[in-house]
Amino acid sequence: MGSIVEPWAIAENGNANATVKGLSRELRHGRTAHNMSSSSLRKKSDLRLIQKVPCKTLKNILSNLQEVILGTKLTLLFLAIPLAILANSYHYGRPLIFGLSLIGLTPLAERVSFLTEQLAFYTGPTVGGLLNATCGNATELIIAILALANNKVAVVKYSLLGSILSNLLLVLGTSLFFGGIANIRREQRFDRKQADVNFFLLLMGLLCHLLPLLLKYAATGEASTSLINKMSLTLSRTSSILMLIAYIAYLIFQLWTHRQFFEAQEDDDDAYDDEVTVEETPVIGFWSGFAWLVGMTILIALLSEYVVATIEDASDSWGLSVSFISIILLPIVGNAAEHAGAIIFAFKNKLDISLGVALGSATQISLFVVPLSVIVAWILGIKMDLNFNILETSSLALAIIITAFTLQDGTSHYMKGLVLLLCYVIIAACFFVDQIPQPNGIDVGLQPMNNLGEVYPA
Repeated sequence: MGSIVEPWAIAENGNANATVKGLSRELRHGRTAHNMSSSSLRKKSDLRLIQKVPCKTLKNILSNLQEVILGTKLTLLFLAIPLAILANSYHYGRPLIFGLSLIGLTPLAERVSFLTEQLAFYTGPTVGGLLNATCGNATELIIAILALANNKVAVVKYSLLGSILSNLLLVLGTSLFFGGIANIRREQRFDRKQADVNFFLLLMGLLCHLLPLLLKYAATGEASTSLINKMSLTLSRTSSILMLIAYIAYLIFQLWTHRQFFEAQEDDDDAYDDEVTVEETPVIGFWSGFAWLVGMTILIALLSEYVVATIEDASDSWGLSVSFISIILLPIVGNAAEHAGAIIFAFKNKLDISLGVALGSATQISLFVVPLSVIVAWILGIKMDLNFNILETSSLALAIIITAFTLQDGTSHYMKGLVLLLCYVIIAACFFVDQIPQPNGIDVGLQPMNNLGEVYPA
């Protein structure tokens, strides 16, 4: 672990600044598309006033606050966090708590990405990549675990499905559309190697969702419902273990053996290079970054608990089904910062970064967060399987196939983005109009997913 250079000290010492820049150039080639995307939402901090503070401890505290809280274009959204806590403490309307918590999660997700990148300067790009692979979807993972603890299996499945659909259709579609409009006179090209790897992993995940679903339709009249459910649960748990093994292999492939497929490449003469030079150096110390990361994770857990506890009340108050809120609203708000970064890089004709954000996040959700949720549910004694039901699984399958066809030739234009966006709107409309109550009596509001509340035999 290298020496820790505080940002105000860097500003005062030109030699230290040069040394850290040299280090950042070495680490730069290990930066992922996710890191690059998050950098686009950060802003350069002005530390001139902090340099004049005589007390070193106070100077460190102020510089950390400046970098972590004020060093993002989403600073104003932090106000939603204390408002959500106050609304919950004084028992204001639960839909209000739900809305404020969703808004508060947006800057927290971006800051977690920032802090993991800061820690990578001290741990190296490989460990930093592992941190990003673990924390990149911290919001979705925490919401899933808290929902499982409250036995809301449907909410877990809906939110994770929505995250995958959002990345494949909404994020990628918006990036390709606006990138195509901004570069309408230029041919936009990207390297297909990374996309190909992500797609065959996504298809593997889809297979693990299809087989438990098909068991239900392949069973004869002699097979009881309890037997089918037991078979589905056993298959899902086995598949989840294999999916996690595939994800570990994917990390080895991404971070060691074929890192060049996933690196966010930049030209040295790129105009954008000057804009992120400040992000090419560590701006907070290792232990400061670690403490902030722990604090941000605790806040994410707190707001996620509010979201899980109030989602049914928001559904009743707003007249929207839990399926629509979980599949459409949660991913849009929770990943807003990441989505914005992908769009910004598409504007700059850097589609490899935009694709890395969208496809990388979808793969991480599919092969890491989903199977881990099944394993955690197993540990908690909750019967969660990989059967997302016919409507939800069909939407996932078509989203993967449409996106794969869209990217098959390595080029892009705004029409491809428009089609992906329209597909997302069609799926959103489907879950918006679906108000069919189920006979199972699942206590998650109006939603179409059956077999989620049934108690399977152990």
